[in-house]
Amino acid sequence: MTTPSKLALVPFVSVDNMMRLTHHIGIENVMRDLTDYIEDDFARWEMFDKTPRVGSHSEVGVIELMPTSDGELYGFKYVNGHPKNMKEGLQTVTGFGVLADVYSGYPVLLSEMTLLTALRTAATSAVATKHLARKDSKTMAMIGNGSQSEFQCLALKAVCGIENVRLFDIDPAATAKAMANLAGSGLKLTACKTIEEVVSGADVITTATADKDMQTILTDNLVGAGVHINAIGGDCPGKTELHRDIVARASVFVEYPPQTRIEGEIQQMDPDHPVTELWQVMTGKADGRRSASEVTLFDGVGFAIEDFSALRYVHQQIKGTPFYKDLDFVADPDDPRDLFGMLQRAKP
Repeated sequence: MTTPSKLALVPFVSVDNMMRLTHHIGIENVMRDLTDYIEDDFARWEMFDKTPRVGSHSEVGVIELMPTSDGELYGFKYVNGHPKNMKEGLQTVTGFGVLADVYSGYPVLLSEMTLLTALRTAATSAVATKHLARKDSKTMAMIGNGSQSEFQCLALKAVCGIENVRLFDIDPAATAKAMANLAGSGLKLTACKTIEEVVSGADVITTATADKDMQTILTDNLVGAGVHINAIGGDCPGKTELHRDIVARASVFVEYPPQTRIEGEIQQMDPDHPVTELWQVMTGKADGRRSASEVTLFDGVGFAIEDFSALRYVHQQIKGTPFYKDLDFVADPDDPRDLFGMLQRAKP
């Protein structure tokens, strides 16, 4: 049997190895590193192929592919969103991703992306908060205490200096879970029983809910002057978290408008509702926050370049470590024209 060449062996990062790698580096260090990688890629935004995610919608959820390329590397993520899964003991969101060499077309990394998506989503919120929130922001309201909540809190602590976190979920058990998981993190934690209580005194409000419906998690009267909002709950057509009056008075910042107008909070608004692309703020091409009293909104739906950044980061970090396995993933006959012959020689 032919021995696979080095190019045919593709590094694979399993869930177990992603956890080991994350703890090896440190969770907050990973958040800071991913923030840097995302900022680096957003700074060269115009180099990337960009397209809204390709979705296959059903009555119970959505399955999506999220592709992009910078001309040297190509990446995609497979991801689903099935809110009903939680009642069945399953994850609402799962994913995996591939990074490939554009020159040869050969994959160079296969990775789980359920954990990695949570890490990169939190890092993206941290990027937005870093560039849009008031610099003196210390208190965060975390609305929706499911799978994403702890990652969001730790990312804003590590990158933006958040010290106090107020937590609320319609399910008190979810809040208790988040409180327990964040114990010992160095954050001052407060469990809240109502929306009104959780937003009281908050400089940053993050909404991370999973229902695929037009919900009004926040109403306009709950959002005070100078607040920054990260609306990052699982997005799709027909799902929102904020009352349209909040969107109407806030300065809205997005990743990729053609995708956000379909899936984000701004799907409630007129098709030409003004938005600013986050990469433009980061590169100085557009203004971010213009006053201490301004309400800023990051209408985050998740974009392929963020997944590309995360895969690129993992590809670099695993080198020289035991946190991956080589998979015999690409057929590699001695004669590239003789794939059938390779099959025949493997006959028992």
